[in-house]
Amino acid sequence: MSAYSGQEPSSFNFQNILYAKSGRTATVTINRPEVHNCVNLPTLRELQQAFQDASWDDAIAVLVLTGAGDRAFCTGADLREQQAEMIDSPNNYWKWMGEFCRTHELLRHIGKPTIARLNGITVGGGNEFNMSCDLAIAADDVYIKQVGAAMGSVAAAGATQWLPLIVGDRRAREILFLCEEIPAAKALEWGLVNQVVPRRQLDAAVEEMCTQLANKMPECIRYAKQQLNFWKDFSWYQTIGHARDWLAIHNRAPEVHEGCNAFLQKRQPNYDALRPQ
Repeated sequence: MSAYSGQEPSSFNFQNILYAKSGRTATVTINRPEVHNCVNLPTLRELQQAFQDASWDDAIAVLVLTGAGDRAFCTGADLREQQAEMIDSPNNYWKWMGEFCRTHELLRHIGKPTIARLNGITVGGGNEFNMSCDLAIAADDVYIKQVGAAMGSVAAAGATQWLPLIVGDRRAREILFLCEEIPAAKALEWGLVNQVVPRRQLDAAVEEMCTQLANKMPECIRYAKQQLNFWKDFSWYQTIGHARDWLAIHNRAPEVHEGCNAFLQKRQPNYDALRPQ
């Protein structure tokens, strides 16, 4: 096998994702349903390996990204890992954020079209993975939501950069400031997804889109994707370095402690306590 070709999925020893190839489609599944498919450092590194392999496999025309089970596509960062490893260590958060950014960059520059198969709730960094994909198909009972401003963070690893491009400035501010659930039908109306289908039809809809994409010229698709990425890349590279450093420093702030503690204790954050009385 050439060093410049893909590998058999079975050659990888993945613990946090599933990786499969069928025909011209590679499917990457975040396989942590017990924690709503949130991502920790090992998951990010496994995603990077799968994205790199799919990029280099010339037999693969399309990549599908999804989550295991039917409850969640992805809910972003693993807050338990952050509480244990990063909340009092800006350096550790900076390192983790670098891997999160690298994962997005590999996905965005994979050189072939990508589809987000939204099989469940798509929250926080999970929506940033959705937006890193070229296209998205959602089951009709899912919702999308950003939570940073409600939980002590800023969604600056894609959401602040790309939501204005996708849904417009005012709707982006509404999504990021209010942190409300966006039902699938509204996500379709706003352009956050391309299709919404009954859950039982989700796989068929994804398969049909994969077939349509595979029946296109690969070099032309790759260059069209490169051109289409201009504004995403421009906004990303103008802001992501600053965001990485600021979020690392901010990770020691009282807002982050309160947000993480509220999440782990399954309660609402005490917002009043964060303002002078």
